[in-house]
Amino acid sequence: MIFEHKSVLLYETVDSLNIKPDGIYVDGTLGGGGHAFEVASRLGENGRLIGIDQDADAIKAATERLEPFKEKVTIVRSNYRNIREVLTGLGIQKVDGIYLDLGVSSYQLDTAERGFTYRENAPLDMRMDQRNEKTAADIVNDYTEMELFRVIRDYGEDKFAKNIAKHIVRARENGRIETTDQLVEIIKAAIPAKMRMEGGHPAKRTFQAIRIELNKELEVLTDSIDTMIDLLNPDGRLSIITFHSLEDRIVKLRFRDNENPCVCPPNLPVCVCGKKSKGKVITRKPIIPADEEIEENKRSKSSKLRVFERR
Repeated sequence: MIFEHKSVLLYETVDSLNIKPDGIYVDGTLGGGGHAFEVASRLGENGRLIGIDQDADAIKAATERLEPFKEKVTIVRSNYRNIREVLTGLGIQKVDGIYLDLGVSSYQLDTAERGFTYRENAPLDMRMDQRNEKTAADIVNDYTEMELFRVIRDYGEDKFAKNIAKHIVRARENGRIETTDQLVEIIKAAIPAKMRMEGGHPAKRTFQAIRIELNKELEVLTDSIDTMIDLLNPDGRLSIITFHSLEDRIVKLRFRDNENPCVCPPNLPVCVCGKKSKGKVITRKPIIPADEEIEENKRSKSSKLRVFERR
């Protein structure tokens, strides 16, 4: 199966970077290379694109897709949380733009054996980086009921989190839960029949929660935004596409704090904390996909793009 991922908000994201032909840009979530292809096609012969991804399948697919631009593209298998080390290793101090597409790729969702989807039976895996020894099955089978409840409540925002955690722990007593189908059936049993008819697939939120917990997605995002802003040249931009409210909230708050980091009490006539603004938020409201894009690619529906510019 080919690594497909319809690039969400493609032109909006690439346009937001204000590409300079001889600039240096970083794609922190390379995926199948859709956004990267568009960025690379706008670079001149002195321009440079660094692509980072932790997924071996993504690296392979993007390498093939970006073959026409191989002179100006460097691909590194890593997590974008290591962006500073990656760039230092390449002798790069500052860049002109960084962008992230935080969505799970269509390839990852549609390749059943990766265990991301609740629509087909497969081992409970969900690893973004196959080098990670821990899988979704380890979380489902080894976390306490309280830990499962916290994960499903906080990362899945599921109002039945308590009941789902209880049902998982009870089901485990009869043997390990190893497959997506087993987990889906347990979740269904934990949600009242009437409620299962509303708001999409009943397992959607729990699967999202376990995936976020396993891959430390929110932690990585929170820890990386300030670093990425620090790595930008003046007027350089950081553009981030999110797919759910938890990610969007983090991006919104980190951007806001970088624009206005002052922690002085509001009644002080002048700032004494000495914290200086690093730039400005370009998107007061997030950019969302047009109706045509949602029509064409249902998975783009919840996406939001926010942009920060370094001063």
